[in-house]
Amino acid sequence: MNDDSEMPKISKDTLRKILKHLNFKFIARSRKSTLIDRNDIITWRQRYLRSICKFRREGRHIYYQDETWINAGHTVKKTWVDKKVTSSRQAFLDGLTTGLKNISGKGKRLIISHIGSEEGFLEEGLMIFEAKKNCADYHDEMNAICFEEWFAGVLPKLRPNSIVVMDNAPYHSRKLETAPKMSWKKAAIQDWLLNKNINYEPDMVKATLLELVPHNECFNKYAVDEMAAQHGITVLRLPPYHCELNPIELIWAQVKGHVAQNNKTFKLTDVRNLFQEGIQKITATEWSKCISHVVKEEEKMSRLDILIDNITDTFIINVTESDSDSDDSDNL
Repeated sequence: MNDDSEMPKISKDTLRKILKHLNFKFIARSRKSTLIDRNDIITWRQRYLRSICKFRREGRHIYYQDETWINAGHTVKKTWVDKKVTSSRQAFLDGLTTGLKNISGKGKRLIISHIGSEEGFLEEGLMIFEAKKNCADYHDEMNAICFEEWFAGVLPKLRPNSIVVMDNAPYHSRKLETAPKMSWKKAAIQDWLLNKNINYEPDMVKATLLELVPHNECFNKYAVDEMAAQHGITVLRLPPYHCELNPIELIWAQVKGHVAQNNKTFKLTDVRNLFQEGIQKITATEWSKCISHVVKEEEKMSRLDILIDNITDTFIINVTESDSDSDDSDNL
């Protein structure tokens, strides 16, 4: 590793500690194993990185969109205490306070959606509402109808010919028209084919009927993408599991930090006010810093993809040669 100028110079002990921290284990190796990303994710990441670089070269204005959530009980995890005060009674007698107690639960939850760029958060782009369900995942609270209604109100406020970066949450990805799948009932597939003026034989089984379905892009259009296109705006989707490429994630951390530091009542109304206050404190300078950080991450990923590709290629060649040598020796 230290022979590679692209990699940091660290000792073997430091590397071992890092690997242990990342939950790696030192075990006997098998003959043909290597850990790499799925091919579809590599392809998606490369396509995204090429696109975002191209849009920046063209001078297109880039917005970053995302959702997040926050509980009424959101607060700091640690606080300073006087170790000489051993009981609440002693604190009372000394005219002191024991400070805020941890609440028994996280409480009610707010769901938030917003969008911003190097110029800061988009004015009047905030959507914030109270969650009605007690779900473990805030994504269950949002749906395509809710998101598309908010997005329709945001689009006229965006610059023409701009880019909107977002992830592939289900509510971002409603298709305008869904092509039949094996999970459909046979009668539903037949009705769909009839509506498209596609002829079929009555005795065709479901698998054969599905072969008649045209596989073209008209069945892969997302409602959100088409809405944006009507305003001359392009939606660029992040590859799966790559939230670190969205600078708004860093912004959310700052806003939530403001809430945690100032949340004294653990009431949802106050948390909402603190969250909105935190958003107001985020300047265009903060956004630019976060975007610059993400650009460096993009560059790092591009270099690593090439590096891993070269190493994997060498690995495959070495294994192939090893197998050939083994086969030759077996024939002796």
